[in-house]
Amino acid sequence: MSLGVRDLAATIRATKQRLKAQIADRRKVFAEVEEDMRREVEGIRDARAQGLPVIPSVDYAKLRSGGVPEEVRQEIRRRGAVVVRGVFSSAEAMAWNSAIGEYLARNRYYEQPADPSLDNDFSKLESGRPQIFGIYWSKPQMEARQGVPMAETKAFLNHLWRFEHAGKKHFDPDRECTYADRIRRREPGDASLGLSPHMDAGSVERWLDPAYAEVYREVFAGNWRAYDPFDGAFRTETEEIPSPAVCSAFRTFQGWTALTRQGPGDGTLQLLPIARAIAYLLLRPLAKDVPDDDLCGAKPGRALSLVEQWHALLKPAITPIPVVEPGDTVWWHSDIIHAVEDHHKGSGYSNVIYIGAAPYCAKNAAYLERQKAAFLAGESAPDFSAENFEVDFGGRATVSDLSELGKRQMGLAAW
Repeated sequence: MSLGVRDLAATIRATKQRLKAQIADRRKVFAEVEEDMRREVEGIRDARAQGLPVIPSVDYAKLRSGGVPEEVRQEIRRRGAVVVRGVFSSAEAMAWNSAIGEYLARNRYYEQPADPSLDNDFSKLESGRPQIFGIYWSKPQMEARQGVPMAETKAFLNHLWRFEHAGKKHFDPDRECTYADRIRRREPGDASLGLSPHMDAGSVERWLDPAYAEVYREVFAGNWRAYDPFDGAFRTETEEIPSPAVCSAFRTFQGWTALTRQGPGDGTLQLLPIARAIAYLLLRPLAKDVPDDDLCGAKPGRALSLVEQWHALLKPAITPIPVVEPGDTVWWHSDIIHAVEDHHKGSGYSNVIYIGAAPYCAKNAAYLERQKAAFLAGESAPDFSAENFEVDFGGRATVSDLSELGKRQMGLAAW
């Protein structure tokens, strides 16, 4: 990584000085963005008060038939999030949930020296640690990742992006790379394991990395209204500071597949569904009340957090996902702030398989080379802590469990 992290304060000061100089009327621009965010936040609060949906939902059957109206697509782009319902049958998802439980028990996962259901990668977030389990290669996870309905859902999501311009293809929306992630199994009554609002895929990089500077070029030029969160240009060229808390692949959407019924109050996901809120986050450190060497609390190798001192305007818009059933999927843009409720007040487990959309591009193909070695050895995926719980686990997925599509998505066969 070429960022000046060894003298981060000096690098931040120089970057902020340059960014301030290139915005002609910085106060006016920030006032406009602030007012735009205030209207968006109020609109979300009003919708919730009236019982209206904020996060759009799409039926997989309609998605598969090409029947999703353009106005719904535009709403997904505006919100940066969507629930796709019925991607898998409820019976299949519940069977996966049971099989994962058996896989953990059979291999004595809970008898690890430290409590493996508590993830230290997230311990710097103010709300503590979620019940995230460091397994990547169970058969249900692989089956869900390589499922044809999952591939069709991801293709729909990828096509919401501008993936080609002036003869250059930023990524292939119809070919996927498997980005192996973990699972969440959160028991009812848990009151200590939420995640405070944050954003993945880098923190200080968003201001300091040259490719990110191009991604956000319109914002940093003061032309924030021209910024398109779904423009794929330069997204696949960003460079992240290596850390178990940072995703080094390119994901059009983060996501998960529900294995149990869950919704508001069940200790599950919350989203700040304003795709252009990133413009506010990027410009906020340039305001005069922020110290010259501070990016509103952003730290290298950590998630980018929403901080009360700097971002209080946005917090009222944080919205719980609607009730989802087993087999439903939830998706959010990689620049969307998200959180996990502190208290699971429900009566059943809140379980998911994390599966995001990582379309084929050079950046993701390079990641696959590292990931497939981990898969073959049963080790933790490259972006995560090297816990390697599954090396000696019986019943984990192997190449023989992969379909032809699954092999291509894992980089084990050519497209």
